[in-house]
Parts: sequence; C-alpha cells; structure tokens
Amino acid sequence: MNEMDIAGIESPPDSRPDTKLALALGGGAARGWSHIGVLRALDEAQVGVSMVAGTSIGALVGGCYLAGKLDELEEFARSLTMRRIVGLLDLAIGGSGLFGGMRLSKRMREHLSDIQIEDLDRPFTAVATEIATGHEIWIHSGSLTTAIHASYALPGIFEPVQCNGRTLVDGALVNPVPVSVCRAQEEPLVVAVNLHYDLYGRSAVVKHTASETVGRETETLSKRDRRRSARIGMTNVMVESYNIIQDRISRARLAGDPPDLLLMPRLSDIGLSEFHRASEAIDRGYEETLSKLEDIKRLQQVLR
Repeated sequence: MNEMDIAGIESPPDSRPDTKLALALGGGAARGWSHIGVLRALDEAQVGVSMVAGTSIGALVGGCYLAGKLDELEEFARSLTMRRIVGLLDLAIGGSGLFGGMRLSKRMREHLSDIQIEDLDRPFTAVATEIATGHEIWIHSGSLTTAIHASYALPGIFEPVQCNGRTLVDGALVNPVPVSVCRAQEEPLVVAVNLHYDLYGRSAVVKHTASETVGRETETLSKRDRRRSARIGMTNVMVESYNIIQDRISRARLAGDPPDLLLMPRLSDIGLSEFHRASEAIDRGYEETLSKLEDIKRLQQVLR
C-alpha cells in the first residue's frame, strides 16, 4: 500500500467514552440553591458525574443529588417563604448556636431515610471542621444526613454536630470549595462551583481616617449606606463576617489548587440568608452551566 492509499484511509472514530467529571460544590448558604441548577443542566446535557465533594450547602445539594432526591429538594427550596423558613428554625436558648437545627435534620431524614454514604452509587464526601482542633474533616462514610448536617453547621447560627467524639461545624471555615477532595481521589477532570466569585471589593485594602465625631459620622454616608447601617443586626454581622472569611479562604485555596473548570453563577445580589429566593439562584446556576457546556465537553474529550 503506497502513501496515497494510506492518506486516503479515514481514521476510525474514537469510541472511548468521554471522561466523567468530579464536582466540587462550594458553600454559600442561600446562594447554594444554584447548585441545583448546575446539576439539572449537567443531567440534561448527559454529562457524566463520577463523584461529588460538597461543603456546607454544597454537601446538602450534592448528597441529595446522589441519593436520587434532587426533585424533592428543588420542590422544597422553591416553596420556601420567609414564614416557612422561620418555622423550620428551632431557637436554642443558651446553646452553642442560635438554632438547634433539629427541625431541618428531621425534614432531611424524612426524605433520605438514614441512607449511608457508602450505599450511594458514586463516591460522596462532605467537608466539615472540627471546632476543637481546626482540622479539616472529610466525611466519606456513615450517615448521609449526619454528614450533611455537620457540613452546614454554621458557627453561632446552628449548634455543632457531635460525631464519633468530634465536635463538627461548617466545612467552609477551612475548605469553602473542596477541589482538593476531588484531587485526592485522583480524578482527572474536576469542575468546581464557586458561589462568591463576583463579590469584588471584599479583598481591597482601604486607607481610612478615624473620625473624631463618632456620633455624627453617619451624616456623611450616602442614603444607601445609611439604610445598610441601620438594618444590620447581630445575625447579619455574624453572617457577613463569615462571608468575608469564606471569600478570602476561597481565593487562597483556589489559587493554590485550581479546578480544571470553574463555574461562577452571578449571585452577589442574593443575601446569604435569603433562602426564599431559591428560584432565582437555581435559574442562575442553570444558565451559568449552559454557558460553559462546550468547555466542559471539550475537556471531557481531551482527557479521555
């Protein structure tokens, strides 16, 4: 066979399956409902998911997804109103947090039926923080509901979770976007969802002059800033402080261990406590994923 004959033969199509992706779902409280939209878009496009690592609400959505309960979670999220949210919170006077979280846990158990993580059809890891030592805890087996509850136990808001002799709180204190968990499983393609990327300005350094007239300093503020100053309370101070910490840690960890692709829904106008805006967050997660589908599929083919 001469060279012309060889040149005229078409190479057979590559029949190898596209590489499945590992998902790292970040924390972000109410903004985390956007993870539902991300997963919907991936499923509709028939993009295979090999594993899920989740922090905080990322653990909640990711765990429900692998347990086959995403429909129920989406229905619950879209049905939330301010009144329903208050009804789900059990005030814990004198406890380690403002709310015990038991009503939420009971609601989870109704749908997850004490599913064990090792019974899921794909690997799942929830990231939590041990409050006594600061250790990053990767929960990869045992009760799914306990793992999820520990991962979203926001310090000062929800009471810590006792688990095998450890006192666990929200994993976003140490690993807000758990790319490292996926890398540790030697996954070739890692896609992460960062819920804080568009909060620009939070990392700025501002030179400031201390006012000598503390009582009159609000007079110089704009109307918008005066409204924000007037409505901030103890809970908002805690949540916003936590938001700043989480954003700083995310920037540092993603810089040192970036994913292969980062999904970044535009969510800066949705407050961390605005769980009743689930429909908006879900839609934005869906739209962001649709806009990146070509990039995802290209990476799947390159890495197969």
